[in-house]
Amino acid sequence: MNALRLVMIAAAICVATPALAQPAAVPSPVPVTSPPPPLPGMDQVFDAVEKATSGANGQAGGDWAAPVKLAVVFTLLALLPSLLVMMTSFTRIVIVLGFVRRALTTQTIPPTIAIIGLALFLTLFTMAPTLGRINDQALQPYLADQLNFAVAVGRANAVLKDFMLHQTRQSDLALFMDLARLPPPGSPQELPTHVVIPAFAISEFRTAFEMGCLLFIPFLLIDLVVAGILLSTGMMMLPPAMISLPFKIILFVLVDGWRLMAKTLVASFN
Repeated sequence: MNALRLVMIAAAICVATPALAQPAAVPSPVPVTSPPPPLPGMDQVFDAVEKATSGANGQAGGDWAAPVKLAVVFTLLALLPSLLVMMTSFTRIVIVLGFVRRALTTQTIPPTIAIIGLALFLTLFTMAPTLGRINDQALQPYLADQLNFAVAVGRANAVLKDFMLHQTRQSDLALFMDLARLPPPGSPQELPTHVVIPAFAISEFRTAFEMGCLLFIPFLLIDLVVAGILLSTGMMMLPPAMISLPFKIILFVLVDGWRLMAKTLVASFN
């Protein structure tokens, strides 16, 4: 039962009830008179399922039925890729690495599995401070029976939300707050998670594409120079990409491109 709840803490932070954390800048959307009702927290959903599957006399807090446990575990496993992509630094990293491979025009080198693996471990590296705070403030107190499940999920959600808010543009937050017809919050942590996550995602997309476009410029110049030389010598039938490929690889290796790429990606989250 404890192991199942530990898995639920890692996945429930995407929709849990927000808690207090460090302050950040707050956008100012147009206020409305009748905000929509709040969504239920994941801890409330778990309590309802546990109550519905409890044992004798319908009392809450009983052990879950085996089919329900399996359904919850498999559902959480299915949601983990989405959580990894939409709530961590993985999106920005994997997009930028994809731009690098595209700019080098090396087709499938490095292979996709190597790109995903590098992006995964860079994500673990950049998310280490956030995961450490979740462990100190939520997981360890819960394991020591100092917090109940709902409070632990709220603290973990607050830490992860604080990371996302620091990487999200105010204009993106204001957009989704306006679409959701929410009044201006008193603090950033009062923003609901279903507003923060899409705003964080599109902010990551924009940042990743900006970095990718800047990476394309030196390789594009090499392609233009090679194409101009081939055109001036009359070798118009020779593909310029075939000739420029070794020059782009040599340039990338000489400047120690992978080290610079990792340094830039990690520094972009600080």
